[in-house]
Amino acid sequence: MKRKEFYRRHLPHYVPDEADYHIVFRLSGSLPANVIQELRGEREEYLFQKRGNPNKPRRNAAALFRKFDSLLNNPSTGPRWLADPHIAEIVAEAIHYRNGKVYDLHAFTIMPNHVHLVAFVHQRDSLTSSLSDIMENLKWYTALKSNAVLDRRGEFWQHESYDHVVRSGEELERTIWYVLENPVKAGLVTSWEQWPWSYCKPEYLC
Repeated sequence: MKRKEFYRRHLPHYVPDEADYHIVFRLSGSLPANVIQELRGEREEYLFQKRGNPNKPRRNAAALFRKFDSLLNNPSTGPRWLADPHIAEIVAEAIHYRNGKVYDLHAFTIMPNHVHLVAFVHQRDSLTSSLSDIMENLKWYTALKSNAVLDRRGEFWQHESYDHVVRSGEELERTIWYVLENPVKAGLVTSWEQWPWSYCKPEYLC
């Protein structure tokens, strides 16, 4: 039976085999419920308009993502557990550990309340996992370790992640630099090199 390349929870997910992805996963409670409801409403309105106009520019979807990311970069409420170096190190090590096993890592940035990850996910077979399986395992492991350090119980990560298929080499380069510059846009540093919780494959920095 052929694996579905499209599924939907609160957000639509297009998950083909052999693809580069930009993935964003965030801490549970990092955005207020009313803000999430507003974003979902705006996305549903965009999707409704796009169904009526297949040629509607993709920049509208991109604008919704930038708004979502900006809200995470400038939170008024919510946890910031990833600002703790011990927690950030757990997440960074877990991301690196999976490199070459279930994905080829391009770049990542760990922000105080969310993570940007850019990676090529291998074609699924008996030795590899789907994107949802990869993220479920990564989040389970890092939540377990992080909660132990924080001496807390309960949900650590928001259940659903954002994922976007990167469709060209040019878009991949733009996405990697967007991820690296995230701490700069958030006002945490003045250059991406100053942020201790970012990584980029050396070949992209040439």
